[in-house]
Amino acid sequence: MRVSGGDSGGMLRSHGGLVPVVPSSAFEGFRFPPEIIVLAVRWYLRYGLSYHDVEELLTERGIEVDHVTVYRWVQRFTPLLADAARPCRHAVGDRWFVDETYVKVAGRWRYVYRAIDQYGQIIDVYVSDRRDIRAARRFFMTALGAHDEPTEVVTDRAWTLRAVIDELIPGAFHNTEQYANNRIETDHGWLKARLRPMRGLKRDHTARVIIRGHALM
Repeated sequence: MRVSGGDSGGMLRSHGGLVPVVPSSAFEGFRFPPEIIVLAVRWYLRYGLSYHDVEELLTERGIEVDHVTVYRWVQRFTPLLADAARPCRHAVGDRWFVDETYVKVAGRWRYVYRAIDQYGQIIDVYVSDRRDIRAARRFFMTALGAHDEPTEVVTDRAWTLRAVIDELIPGAFHNTEQYANNRIETDHGWLKARLRPMRGLKRDHTARVIIRGHALM
């Protein structure tokens, strides 16, 4: 891995792509160098790999790392990478597509609130054990705290989303036309495809980290 020049804006160039810079102090106490750790985390988040797959790929390159260590790296560094990437993101568009999907965590369903803009950039994600006004409000408040208000919000006809949009973004046009939200529903499919090789999420915290990491990639 080497520091890329010019336009990368606080990014490092790794094998196959750019990754945000994490302060070197975050790696203190880890036996492996930052380049190896970030590479392993990026592989896991970007491609349809299991922790065992990443272990095998590293072993082929002469790097002996247990899959449990890879898991710990992903849990530790994914939030740091996501935070470091925020300043490097494109400005979020003014048209938001919002929807909920669901994933199974430790045998129980969890709801994932997600939003993308008209350019396909993921705006925010939120994992909740409930699908209600409280969860929808928390999702929108977090997204609005980080970005300017949209001029249009596209959703299905879920009453919880309608109530929260009317409360928090009364000036936005709320579009609930049939098929208008196909963009976010298609994007859900990419998330589900990434989660499939993981053979089941075991903890809510793990689900939040991985889904946020998918958004980063």
